[in-house]
Amino acid sequence: MPTEPSRIAMWSGPRNISTAMMRAWSNRPDTAVTDEPLYAHYLLTTGADHPGRDEVIAACETDWRKVVADLTGPVPGGKPIWYQKHMSHHLLPDLDRVWINGLRNCFLIRDPIRVLVSLARVTPNPGLDDTGLPQQVELFHAVRRFTGATPPVVDAADILADPRRALAALCAALGVPFDGAMLSWPPGPRPTDGVWASHWYAAVEQSTGFVPDRSPPPTHAEIPVHLRPLYQQCLPLYDELHRHRLLG
Repeated sequence: MPTEPSRIAMWSGPRNISTAMMRAWSNRPDTAVTDEPLYAHYLLTTGADHPGRDEVIAACETDWRKVVADLTGPVPGGKPIWYQKHMSHHLLPDLDRVWINGLRNCFLIRDPIRVLVSLARVTPNPGLDDTGLPQQVELFHAVRRFTGATPPVVDAADILADPRRALAALCAALGVPFDGAMLSWPPGPRPTDGVWASHWYAAVEQSTGFVPDRSPPPTHAEIPVHLRPLYQQCLPLYDELHRHRLLG
């Protein structure tokens, strides 16, 4: 009997280490990866003014139903594992969620003070939904109710501090073997990168692995004044997910 492939949906937010995580999984010979498949639908529906918006809409599928049909269909290359990198805020409220129950869902979080200081450089006036945190919390509880189990949550800080331990724990929680190939990768772009890579992926294209973040976290004073109320909104949502992280 053929084994059903493992379709892994990693739900993240912006300015996280989500692309580096995609690099880690794509370096496994047994894994196919997909980069933010709902992005074009999100841009077309919301009108969000992101870098390369028109290019993304022109190049990618904008019908979420067709995207879902693809994500739940045959795995590219017939690989046994399919890692799907999702931005949780791309899952707009009107999208059906039933298909998500057929995936192995996990969550990547990051201290919102780091997220907001970074996000402010490219999105001057983000709202709470732009952080992806409310959607992550919603999805986390929905998956928990459906499965009766706590889905895996990994924090960027834990991954950067000890990639082998964090990724091994994530793989174990997802029921797939850990592969040391996830710890390093060749520099450069990938054909699986979204067409938006030229606007967002400069740093990861130069990377060859996870680099420990030795810099102290930004202070509250470093958050732009107009984003400090947003930080206070983000913090309890982040803390709610952080309590469930694998290495807690």
